[in-house]
Amino acid sequence: MSVNYKVDLHEKGTPYPHYWEFCVGSCHAATLLRADVQEHIRKAHRDIGFRYIRFHGLFDDDMSVYFSPLIGDQVTSFYNIDLIFDFLLDIGMKPFIELGFMPSCLASTGQTTFHYKGYTSMPNDEEAWKKLIRDLAEHLIERYGLAEVSEWFFEVWNEPNLHFFFDGTQEDYFHLYEITARTLKEVDPCLKVGGPATSVNAWIPDFVNFCKCNDVPVDFVSTHHYPSDDPLSSAGMNGPGKKGGGMSKEDMKNMTPEEIKKIIAAFIQKKENKNPRDVLARMTKKAKEEAGTLPLYYTEWNGSHDFDNNYQAAFIIQTLAYNHDLVEGYSYWTVSDIFEEMGMKPGPFKNEFGIQTNHGVPKPSYRLFEALHAAGDIRLDVPSADPNVEVLALTNGDEATVFVYNHDLERRTVKDEEVELTLAGAADVWKAVIDETHTAPVRCWEAMGSPAYLNKAQVLALNEASVLKYEKVRGEETGAGQKFCFTAGPESVTIFKCRIQ
Repeated sequence: MSVNYKVDLHEKGTPYPHYWEFCVGSCHAATLLRADVQEHIRKAHRDIGFRYIRFHGLFDDDMSVYFSPLIGDQVTSFYNIDLIFDFLLDIGMKPFIELGFMPSCLASTGQTTFHYKGYTSMPNDEEAWKKLIRDLAEHLIERYGLAEVSEWFFEVWNEPNLHFFFDGTQEDYFHLYEITARTLKEVDPCLKVGGPATSVNAWIPDFVNFCKCNDVPVDFVSTHHYPSDDPLSSAGMNGPGKKGGGMSKEDMKNMTPEEIKKIIAAFIQKKENKNPRDVLARMTKKAKEEAGTLPLYYTEWNGSHDFDNNYQAAFIIQTLAYNHDLVEGYSYWTVSDIFEEMGMKPGPFKNEFGIQTNHGVPKPSYRLFEALHAAGDIRLDVPSADPNVEVLALTNGDEATVFVYNHDLERRTVKDEEVELTLAGAADVWKAVIDETHTAPVRCWEAMGSPAYLNKAQVLALNEASVLKYEKVRGEETGAGQKFCFTAGPESVTIFKCRIQ
């Protein structure tokens, strides 16, 4: 039995802003000084339309922003920050500024995070922290102008509800947010500041209430989510003093990043087959209600596994179809596999978060975003007719792009499905596929013998294998339009592009 869909391309449709193009994530600040990372960002902005970029570690020691030389007083230098922001503005992007981590000479504890050792504590001198924030804001306004900087976003910290990222309590974070937000607004009320930048959609009601009751400035709410977030909550990783678990602050204090990663993976596996396919949409609806009238930005989102293959493309298109009208902006994590949280792993395909390999080879996720960028911003109503096979149809009035995806978050029932798609009003139809064998550079790499290091010819071959290849097709003429019959493989995306006649 086939799955049947009909899309009337002459429908008026509803606005469908490309909210996922608002922002994209990158690793930590110092990597944005690299030529290869800059090229990956430039290419993604050009092909996909990402407008802002967010990254960790703006104040880390490897950025030389605030440090103590061997002799003399502490030094403040925004030179490396300027290099990054100059580059972003030059290519037409803007920074979504994550304020953190703590410079080592301002850290009140020795706790660090990740391979690059970002310090995660409260400041040992609040006045020095406020001065650093004030000096930065004044410097940015002087260098780039208030009109420009007032379009940027200042987000206080990253995932403070996880002890791994913040050596303090919720009360500590709220205090850090307050002194930071007030300092920014003292420089200029036009500067946008927000938080709590939590994982697992956490702390939003508490944060909004704290700001309201204490008249603390807040312009937006930010948080993060992944399909595995429920297991994280049950693992007790919501931070000290919060409900949800059996893992205390002391339990986590001496854990390595790899140990924490293993715990996360174990809970993801335990959760297998329990997540509903719309789990991220459910999280988002709840967070939107909790944010109230404040704009909601997800400054990190992604799947939980299989980042290198077609599964990720199917996950992305379904998520973006489901979360329509729920957020002001999304920031996919991340733009590149040049990613040093656990150190730079060898090999071009290593199941990292990025949409490009460390050689800049586009993964299926990249090609899916690229196709979405070229699609219109009017969505046609196509009710779901199957638990796994669904359709997202977009137009710009003259052309249409129809995405048919076959996806199940946990792969419980996903299988080959016969599909009949009727397009009413279509002319000059082109078709492309993302699946196990099409738009699949990882398969090309495996056919090479999975080399850890690539030469130029191999990189060119992988780039060619990554291309989304369209072929002109013609369906069966029916009274309702052209009918296309095809097999949608598991975790595949089949894309039809056409002119509207």
